Amino acid sequence: MTGKKTKVNRLKKFVSETVVREYTINIHRRIHGVGFKKRAPRAIAEIRKFVEQQMGTKDVRICPRLNKYVWSKGIR
Repeated sequence: MTGKKTKVNRLKKFVSETVVREYTINIHRRIHGVGFKKRAPRAIAEIRKFVEQQMGTKDVRICPRLNKYVWSKGIR
């Protein structure tokens, strides 16, 4: 019985941990040819798509600092 308990506890431990990774993404390649009004939304979508592929999850959260920076450079 104790063997099952420790196995369940281990599973709970791994599920609750948050994974953080840092990547360098070439945004120019992904938004080349996109009009100025759609650059920021497209960049955010491409960042989300890249992270979904790398991390293998649909739950993607972008840091507010990154979001603010992308939008400051995006729509002109």
